[in-house]
Amino acid sequence: MSNLRLLIVFILYQSVAFSQTIIKGIVKDAQTHLPIEFCSIIQQNTTNGALTNDKGLFTITVDVFPTHLQIHAAGYVADSLKISDSTITTTILLRPINAILEGVVVTGSTRASSIKENPIAILAVSTKQLDRAVENNIVDALVKNVPGLNVVKTGPNISKPFIHGLGYNRVLTLYDGIRQEGQQYGDEHGLEVDDYNMDKAEVIKGPASLLYGSDAIAGVVSLFPAIPRLNDGLLHGKFTSEYQTNNGLIGNGLRLNYAKNGWLFALRGSYKMAKNYQNPVDGRVYLTNFNVGNFSALAGHQSKYGYTHLNFTLYDNHQGIPDGSRDSLTRQFTKQVFEGDQDDITNRPILTQKELNSYKTPDLAQHIQHYRVYAHSFYRVGKGSIDVLLGVQQNRRREYTHPSLPKQAGMYMQLNTMNYGFRYNAPDFSNISISVGINGMVQQNKNKDATDFPIPDYHLLDGGAYLYAKWKKNKWSISGGLRYDWRYIRWNDFYVGTNPTTGFDQQVAANSSAYLQFQAYEKLFQGMSGSVGATYQPTENISLKANVGRAYRSPNVTEIGSNGLDPGAHIVYLGNRNFKPEFSLQEDIGIQLDFPHFSASAGLFNNNIQNYIYMSSVADEHGTIVVDAQGNKTYQYQQSKAHLLGADVGLNIHPVPLKGMQWNSSLTLVYGFNKNSQFKGKGVDGEYLPLIPPLTIRSNLAYEWTIKAKKPIKITPSIEVEFSAKQHRYLSLNGTETYTPDYTLLHTGVNVEFFYNPEHSIQLIVQANNVLNRAYQSHLSRLKYFEYYSQTPNNRSGIYNMGRNLSIKLIVTF
Repeated sequence: MSNLRLLIVFILYQSVAFSQTIIKGIVKDAQTHLPIEFCSIIQQNTTNGALTNDKGLFTITVDVFPTHLQIHAAGYVADSLKISDSTITTTILLRPINAILEGVVVTGSTRASSIKENPIAILAVSTKQLDRAVENNIVDALVKNVPGLNVVKTGPNISKPFIHGLGYNRVLTLYDGIRQEGQQYGDEHGLEVDDYNMDKAEVIKGPASLLYGSDAIAGVVSLFPAIPRLNDGLLHGKFTSEYQTNNGLIGNGLRLNYAKNGWLFALRGSYKMAKNYQNPVDGRVYLTNFNVGNFSALAGHQSKYGYTHLNFTLYDNHQGIPDGSRDSLTRQFTKQVFEGDQDDITNRPILTQKELNSYKTPDLAQHIQHYRVYAHSFYRVGKGSIDVLLGVQQNRRREYTHPSLPKQAGMYMQLNTMNYGFRYNAPDFSNISISVGINGMVQQNKNKDATDFPIPDYHLLDGGAYLYAKWKKNKWSISGGLRYDWRYIRWNDFYVGTNPTTGFDQQVAANSSAYLQFQAYEKLFQGMSGSVGATYQPTENISLKANVGRAYRSPNVTEIGSNGLDPGAHIVYLGNRNFKPEFSLQEDIGIQLDFPHFSASAGLFNNNIQNYIYMSSVADEHGTIVVDAQGNKTYQYQQSKAHLLGADVGLNIHPVPLKGMQWNSSLTLVYGFNKNSQFKGKGVDGEYLPLIPPLTIRSNLAYEWTIKAKKPIKITPSIEVEFSAKQHRYLSLNGTETYTPDYTLLHTGVNVEFFYNPEHSIQLIVQANNVLNRAYQSHLSRLKYFEYYSQTPNNRSGIYNMGRNLSIKLIVTF
């Protein structure tokens, strides 16, 4: 009996010893091989972590195998280390951070993987890069750091991501893994997220329908809010405050984190307000002011088996709706005070300086609210794991456009969405990782008390199933898979009649005097997508990549069903009920180099799209562009074949003898062609696709000095040159687009960071954008086309981008 007890004790001891392995290691600078102090070592999907000491040494106890350790240190590229039961000591080398290459991503595949191994073009943007980017919104901050990512802008606070010339519903935005659903089809609709609460971001450049389904045909922008990491029972936080001189932007954000014994909690809030921005041509641009409030909360539990996080977010934005109306002689901005036929856009009253210089958004403005509640769970099951996501979100969009009844919404829509996702990661075998999953959404849109109805009330059911596999051995990594998607859309007859009290249109039941604006519709879209790619690493410093992907996108509701004015966009949209789904076939090849003195990347893409959907301005039988009394243009959705091709090139020079120096440069080039035979050889009269960004070159030189003391200080001055070439390949048919000249902008700044203890710092960023106050127009700015006169006294047409802007930003971590 005593022998049996001894045997049981021995077995239990061995089990505990197996499940409680102590990992010891040292973290060093990959260039100098000097130890890195205060580097955090976090076990993936847990709050279990450790910090390196002044000799770069760390010790961490790991109780689940296999697992990954995530390594983060200020000023260095994040890394990941796979741990097995036989790994008990290790040396980790971290590279100084740069804006071109990053170490670990999770968006581009079903499991954490290195960018070096992934055949898909992915860029990760770190917390440090986001903190130092002083922009008006998170998308603009990403553009600064991701070659190939552009934005279509409607003023400083509305930026829509475009990847390689494709945007709107072709770029899927994720917030902590959940699809961002906020009527993103519209030109004047931005992202409903808290700019001050982003921990990092990742951008997939290329077809990503395999894992995410429809709407990821161009790529994915994945935003990750901050999650508590230190399980020490102490309150941690981050306070951000900034001021910008151009539009008087004042922003403040606070987040508080707490974690102990596996339980974690977070509260975040922010508020941002700004006046109308200004430039040397237009002065202050009316109706570009805004104020945005955010609140979010997180509660969760983590154990050695996984975690569950429950999240809530609230977004509230009051946003001006610019229309560009102004006096024909003085070019001063004017405002609408009458309705319908009584409103003559050429004879509106001129605004006062008090109105132009105000933080208060006028009565004619947007009010956007977005609510989101979701749960995300990840757990190990045997040697595999499951990932479950379930969430609901509601988007309320009001656009007030009636000066005679300022509280009557011109457009008021409520979009309800339920998102779901399930993935099983099977145990690895024979160097193969396999994942299977399903994801999709259930959606309903409802027009509320409004007078304009650009799209109908609709119901949408969406789902897809996929199989993804990855094989890795020695220098090779091969991955790919297949997916099947379906999307069911329907709506009933939608009638519009006259409100006898106000005289405006309203939604009514069917009757003899009612107008049928949207005829009933029902259709099931379906399609297959897939990809296969390979990465070959002949040496530790070189990665060669190739990928072929077939992506699928069903038409969105505005493309097939729109038939009316979107007052915020100042566009009458006309859809086509007979549209077919888009299918793209994209080939990508790339190379990535990582050497002690420099890093570089280059990628080429070739994309052929069947049934490509785009907008074109409408003209009457005499060739005159169709514009109503308020200056609203009419656009018709079209469909044809399309061909896009281009390249992204990045270079980072960081000489070892000049530790702290970073010279980042990038080049992006995109061509887009309409392959409809009727436009062959017609150039700007139809052969080129709309919204194609011109050649763009960015170059940033920075040098980080470290003042070594008991309280270290880092000072980093920088200078950046941004060049945008002329865009002479544009869609001029019926005045859809116009030629855009080239421009060069100069930016400069300095970053000072004071570490008052090993984990916390005070950071001051002073940044001057467009130092020379250059008057310019981005080709992808919608305000460029807000013009109502064929000739102007100053020979300037449309609205120009922001002029010189000095920003001061303070970040305190505690």
